[in-house]
Amino acid sequence: MGRDGSRDKPAARERWAAELTARAKAHWTPERRRGLLGDLHLLLPPVEAAPLLRALGLIRADASMPPAAVRKYMQISHMALLLEPTLRELAAARPCVRVLDAGCGSSYLTLLLAWCFRHRWHRPARILGVDRDEQVVRRCRRSAAQAGLDDVLRFEVAALDGLHPAAVWTRAFGETPADGPLVDVLVALHACDTATDDALALGVGLGAELIAAAPCCQAELARAWAELARTGASGPFQPLWHSPHLRREAAATMTDALRALLLSGCGYEVTVVEFVASSHTPKNTLLRAVRTGTADPRARARYAALRDALGGADIRLGRILSAGREG
Repeated sequence: MGRDGSRDKPAARERWAAELTARAKAHWTPERRRGLLGDLHLLLPPVEAAPLLRALGLIRADASMPPAAVRKYMQISHMALLLEPTLRELAAARPCVRVLDAGCGSSYLTLLLAWCFRHRWHRPARILGVDRDEQVVRRCRRSAAQAGLDDVLRFEVAALDGLHPAAVWTRAFGETPADGPLVDVLVALHACDTATDDALALGVGLGAELIAAAPCCQAELARAWAELARTGASGPFQPLWHSPHLRREAAATMTDALRALLLSGCGYEVTVVEFVASSHTPKNTLLRAVRTGTADPRARARYAALRDALGGADIRLGRILSAGREG
């Protein structure tokens, strides 16, 4: 018997979900909802989505939300709102929207999207989360089953570097899509350091219509700057290179600026936004790229100019895309 007695049989899971929803209705009075959300109208209301929130560990068994969970709840809710217009357009144009979560971790966003496709947008979807950590994947599978989403959402153990998407998709769902692209949407929530670059490159390679990434721990450029400082190199950004704090802060911003230019050069319209207030999390930048199909050579030139001004070090995404063009 799993947590809350919900994972063993569909009937038991349905009873558990109904009982939890009833507790959520009793707990989330209008006053409590206003205290949590104010005037916000999020995609994940605490009553209607109570079984999902419990599966994610964001509410307790009595349906209350601990203070420590509020930040994660707001974070994924705001990100989903930013992605909703494009996801709705894809859902209207596709018989089934296919989503790949690259480096899914605890899979908060992927579970939310699966719930939205089923309970809010009422559109078919198949969603695959991949992560190199086998224990993480087992936990995600349990959460999907508890939320009643395991027919829509699957998880597989795989590393992003060298990933074979079609093989992993077939392993997860028992078949490779015969119609349209393998993946319509690629998301990567807080893939650490260059894992974000691997995820973005994967989305470009698959021709995903929407790529959404919330980068985390962008340290590659800071390491390159530290090496430039050690060797006594000079350049316009030299004052940053000798300060660990400035290196860390500026490198995170510049890394995402470089990533945005590279995606634009590959035929994407890119917006870089703060998807949740910094009071909730400092890791609050969202790269949202919608495919136009028309590469922008000016963006490639701007990438090269910015890279050279920063000291000349390519970021991993630049190296992967350059290798692809040369191949």
